[in-house]
Amino acid sequence: MTLIGLIVLGAIIIPWIGGGAADALTEATALPPSSSHLLGTDLFGRDMFMRAMVATGLSLLMTFGATVLSVVFGIGIGTSIRFLPDRVRGFCLRLVEIAVSYPSLLVAVVIAAILGSGPWQLVLAIGLSGIPSMARLSSTLAASVYEKDFVTTARLVGVPNRFIITRHLLPNMAEPLLIQTASVFSFGLIAISALSFVGLGVQTPQYDLGRLLADGLPSIYTRPLDIVGPTVMIVLISLAAMLIGDGLAAAADPRASLQRPARAKTDRPAVNTPVPAPDSLVSVQDLVVHTSNGVPLVHGLSFRIGHGEILGLVGESGSGKSLTAMSLARLLPDGLSSHASQMKVGELDLLQSTNGKSLANTLALVYQDPGTTFNPSLRMRSQLTEVLRVHRGYSARRAKEVIVEILRKMRIDDPDRLLDSRPHELSGGMRQRAMIASALVTDPALIIADEPTTALDVTVQADILREFKRINRERSMSMLFISHDIGVVEALCDRVIIMKDGRLLEELTAEQLRTGEVSHPYTRRLLDAVPRIDDVRKERP
Repeated sequence: MTLIGLIVLGAIIIPWIGGGAADALTEATALPPSSSHLLGTDLFGRDMFMRAMVATGLSLLMTFGATVLSVVFGIGIGTSIRFLPDRVRGFCLRLVEIAVSYPSLLVAVVIAAILGSGPWQLVLAIGLSGIPSMARLSSTLAASVYEKDFVTTARLVGVPNRFIITRHLLPNMAEPLLIQTASVFSFGLIAISALSFVGLGVQTPQYDLGRLLADGLPSIYTRPLDIVGPTVMIVLISLAAMLIGDGLAAAADPRASLQRPARAKTDRPAVNTPVPAPDSLVSVQDLVVHTSNGVPLVHGLSFRIGHGEILGLVGESGSGKSLTAMSLARLLPDGLSSHASQMKVGELDLLQSTNGKSLANTLALVYQDPGTTFNPSLRMRSQLTEVLRVHRGYSARRAKEVIVEILRKMRIDDPDRLLDSRPHELSGGMRQRAMIASALVTDPALIIADEPTTALDVTVQADILREFKRINRERSMSMLFISHDIGVVEALCDRVIIMKDGRLLEELTAEQLRTGEVSHPYTRRLLDAVPRIDDVRKERP
């Protein structure tokens, strides 16, 4: 930063102090370097050091403009592609890949030849040629971040796409994007200089670093000092840009940088939670989930969840448990779709176009891995209060009061410290408690818990399960609990659905599971796979 700062200041101040020595024709022609002329003078008596500094200013200005054009449009295109329909997104990605296949400098030469020579034409040519590479990197990074749980949560609560991009995607893409931006800047400087050198850029009487190199080329063997100034400046600016890129990328790491506190938002009218239906809270009939090729993954599943009931979905990996839950939350992964004859949560008909606020206030999700649940670039305060501020219209102060009260009920002794922490500063159990607390802030009718204890150790698992049981008992809140551990659902759930290969095999009560009153062989195998203390005692001699 210091190096580029000195270069910019020098390009601004030194020519002003020199009083026009860069362009003044004098009789002091072809002088060697001296204290008066650091790089000597050219055949017209002009100070070569002053000319190098003037050229540096113009080159920096053009490079900055071209970099802004490449970065802004490249990132905008790359991240926006992620939110397009599948076929449109695939088509746009193919276009980006085709554009990237052509060398950027070749594209810049073609564009410059079409637009003609001049500073703004050069900026436009270099800027446009850098968009495809930035767009491809942005789309690749956005695709990986887009699948994270905190982005899924943001989509669930109805956060607009533009805020998902600026708040969730870009902060977690910052490191590679900043390094790429520095590379684009460095490439832009070299490309601008190269095109001016061959006559496609800045024209006399204007001059940039490339133009100075072209002017000094005829006398390179007799007066090599004529090209020293622009050559050194190109190297120093490129080096400074790469160093700044590395420094900014390191600073963008949330584990090493400080996050500015979120500004309080003004109060807005609260959103009413839909009133539950008088019969079953959740009703799903003939649910089918299939791929874009029509391959079914869930086959005609039907189930209900009563008010205050905990329903367990049990099965091995790939049995369709999570797909069933994500269908209910309308958060299926890209490339999958679902349909059903009925899918309701209370008065909310999920087969119709639902309001994001209504969906966010009706159901909540607790994910499997607390390590990927939260956005690592944000503090917990803004993430835990976001639903209240956005969908309930609470001020930042009121939202904090509500979440602090819930965190205390979750047996977190110092909620203020938790709110001021980033996710990586908390243990897995604390993150999962915070995730459950965030699910409770809107007092939803249904909580979907997708294997919420899998990533935790045994003692923390027991604590989390007790919290679910306490919440169900105190709030009469319905839950859909997903697990591959039949022993866990036996202890927690009121009813259990056994799934395999996307099909419902058997529906049992918790009492039937405990007494072993099962009919399907697969359920029997699941029960036999659960280690029990009594079995261990029987095996002892």
